[in-house]
Amino acid sequence: MDKFDVIIIGAGHAGCEAGLATARMGFRTVVFTLALDSVAMMPCNPSIGGPGKAHLVREMDTLGGEIGRNTDFAYMHMRVLNTKKGPAVQALRAQTDRKLYSWRMRQVLESQPGLYLREGCVESVLVEGDRVQGVTLRTGERVAGCCVIVASGTYMRSLIHVGEIHYESGPQSQQTTHGLSRSLEELGFRLVRFKTGTPPRANSRSLDYDRMTPMPGEQVSRGFSFRGELERKKQVPCWLTYTTSTTHAIISANLGRTALYSGAIVGIGPRYCPSIESKIVQFPDKSSHQIFVEPEGWDTQEVYLSGVSTSLPADIQMEVVRSIPGLENAEIMRLAYAIEYDCLAPHQLQLDLQAKSIEGLYFAGQINGSSGYEEAAAQGLMAGINCGRKLQGKPPLVLGRDQAYIGVLIDDLVTKTITEPYRMMTSLAEYRLLLRQDNADRRLADYGREVGLLSEKAYEEIQRKWATVDRQIEGLRQWRVSPSAEVNQALEGFGSTPLQNEVSGEQLLRRPEMSYDRLIALGWEGVTGDELRSLVETEIKYAGYIRKQERAVDRFRRLEARRLPGWLDYGRVEGLSKEAQEKLAAVRPTSLGQASRIAGVSPADISVLMIYLEHRGRSERG
Repeated sequence: MDKFDVIIIGAGHAGCEAGLATARMGFRTVVFTLALDSVAMMPCNPSIGGPGKAHLVREMDTLGGEIGRNTDFAYMHMRVLNTKKGPAVQALRAQTDRKLYSWRMRQVLESQPGLYLREGCVESVLVEGDRVQGVTLRTGERVAGCCVIVASGTYMRSLIHVGEIHYESGPQSQQTTHGLSRSLEELGFRLVRFKTGTPPRANSRSLDYDRMTPMPGEQVSRGFSFRGELERKKQVPCWLTYTTSTTHAIISANLGRTALYSGAIVGIGPRYCPSIESKIVQFPDKSSHQIFVEPEGWDTQEVYLSGVSTSLPADIQMEVVRSIPGLENAEIMRLAYAIEYDCLAPHQLQLDLQAKSIEGLYFAGQINGSSGYEEAAAQGLMAGINCGRKLQGKPPLVLGRDQAYIGVLIDDLVTKTITEPYRMMTSLAEYRLLLRQDNADRRLADYGREVGLLSEKAYEEIQRKWATVDRQIEGLRQWRVSPSAEVNQALEGFGSTPLQNEVSGEQLLRRPEMSYDRLIALGWEGVTGDELRSLVETEIKYAGYIRKQERAVDRFRRLEARRLPGWLDYGRVEGLSKEAQEKLAAVRPTSLGQASRIAGVSPADISVLMIYLEHRGRSERG
């Protein structure tokens, strides 16, 4: 029987990051995939990033993850979103070549020492007592492992819906698996049914781009990875069009034939990535919806019709697509479909993504109720890191909500009641001005080096960059600008108030209309490079808001520091509401802060717990 330190079930975005992390930490790792040709497959939109998601990718890159470098290699179109808004919500987004993305990730896995990539279907998890022992395959083989990470994506008992037609399949005609679901249920895990979907794909040659609005890519100064320069490419455009009243009429007339509204689908779908029929029903007064036409690869005519996700029958899908300007003669290459699948109710996990009931068994990715490649990859990386640290005899790495979007993601999954596929958004991060995508390397570089996944060279480059930023900020504090006819004329040209008294460069840069480049026009000897200039400007302009959030973080950390013992019997804590007793017993929070974020636990319940802990503390000291 083969023996490994770590067994990964699945080679999607979570499984790839988990396997690379444990192998790079020095542990013999095997990654099982249902199909070798589907490693890091992107069955939905082949894009990475966007608000919240780009933050996750930058954080993973600093911790030693691969998704950022893979995206920078395979991108076809890149731009920064929300540039007219504040830096907390600005986010990089890339359209990638779907096959190139998968090909490179597979090459990275195959060439990684200590990592074994193997095609095979895992049917069950082997457990002895409360400790994982390995897995069994559909072929009957048994594979032993000290730790197992389940990263099975949307393939467990997956069911495809296209109108009135329903059949068992994974995404894009991949095989599904039943055995793993049964095995987890037999081990006492509670599974739930979720649903997601994907739009049709069309042949680019059949579209009329003159009737659409082009959306060109941008030459950005920094890609998703801090480790290395972004290759400059001639980018392909994406295109924007809209649904029409005819589109809406077709969908409304055929709602009964959709799997979603006919009752065939029982799984809960994503709120923030709804099907086109859901949009029509939920927003009846909206006359049109955006449709983005996005390329799938450099050497294919296949394009992705973002915004037309549906479970309508094939004939109606064709009518819907051809009612949209520019798509009147569209040739459909792949039909849209909805897919239902099994996933884990994630409150059964600890914050290190290890199961509460079985030691050495970890879960990561869409099986934990999340949606999206970035969310899956982040969980895979953290599960891999914590699995490796467990084998090293070290405490797990658990990032707080005040430290990283990764911390927000995992805390939300484990602590809150997840009733629909979870999507990372900037609005979910309380301290998002501190957790910007541009400072992820400063926040997390120490952790990346500590776990051994960020090289010393990369770490030192990050430290040098931020030392330069700090020197620039201090220099601007010292640099004085005196009122003069030349200076005031320049300021008026910038739409700024002339000076009456001498001010520092820092004070001047805080003015909303002033920029780093405008300071250079006034005589400041600045640094070169758009990235450094942007960082200096952001740190100065938002210094007051940043200090305010830092004070809020101090209050948050005090609550997080109040630990809740694992043995606490909430049913015997007088004053707790019945609902709070049930929710606290199910989640078993590790701190008062985590307890306060559980749905059904009120501020009054938290006060009761604080008083209870004070009494316990006094009794023990007495």
